Amino acid sequence: MSRGDAPLVEIRGLVNRFGRQSVHENLDLDIQPGEILGVVGGSGTGKSVLLRSIVGLRRPNEGSVKVFGEELENLDEQRRSQVERRFGVLFQRGALFSSLTVTENVALPLIEHAGLSRDDAEHLAEVKLALAGLPPDAGDKFPAELSGGMVKRAALARALALDPDILFLDEPTAGLDPIGAAAFDQLILTLRDALGLSVFLVTHDLDTLYTICDRIAVLAEKRVLVADTLERVAATDNQWIQDYFHGPRGRAAAAASQSQQPEQDR
Repeated sequence: MSRGDAPLVEIRGLVNRFGRQSVHENLDLDIQPGEILGVVGGSGTGKSVLLRSIVGLRRPNEGSVKVFGEELENLDEQRRSQVERRFGVLFQRGALFSSLTVTENVALPLIEHAGLSRDDAEHLAEVKLALAGLPPDAGDKFPAELSGGMVKRAALARALALDPDILFLDEPTAGLDPIGAAAFDQLILTLRDALGLSVFLVTHDLDTLYTICDRIAVLAEKRVLVADTLERVAATDNQWIQDYFHGPRGRAAAAASQSQQPEQDR
């Protein structure tokens, strides 16, 4: 992780409202190069809304979102498309096209945005599926024929299709059994290290936070209450944070993380 470089994403004074209801007010947050940033918060704190604001799927009511030093809202269509190609997004339920095979799902952005032929796109899609840890025969299946864990990996392969600089993951381990979730966490860590990705990760999974995240951002009181290392966040004097990180599940995740560390790191 390169701390000396400028943030890849810089959010300042973000405001998101739905009618009279305000979800975010004066929210600030940065995403640093090469980091895995975990975003947590109680229900209704706007974690997914924040993700959608960053990738340009929702226009904020106020404030600025700079990605790679540019505000998407100020770019013309061609330049905005170029910037958005540097994102990879995995939505909460995968959002795969049910009428397309897995290979066709992953090939689609390569055909539409990279201008590849269908044959070339599908060949590269097979590489991305392997990178996401799927067996060779998975590509010929339709999403409905896959297990939950395989759908997540197929959606991840599609998010990786255009070789993004940042991955945005919305609850990637939700609905997975503990073994599947742990395997997915390790896959994200491996991809970050191998490809030099930055990762913005919305999650409720405490094991994920302890296992792979470099920093944690807590959404509360309509803003980012704290964004720091897990240890410092867990020590923050806030009732929700204390309940979340020091309740039974938090203590179990911390103990599991400690037991997995090599002796020399303890």
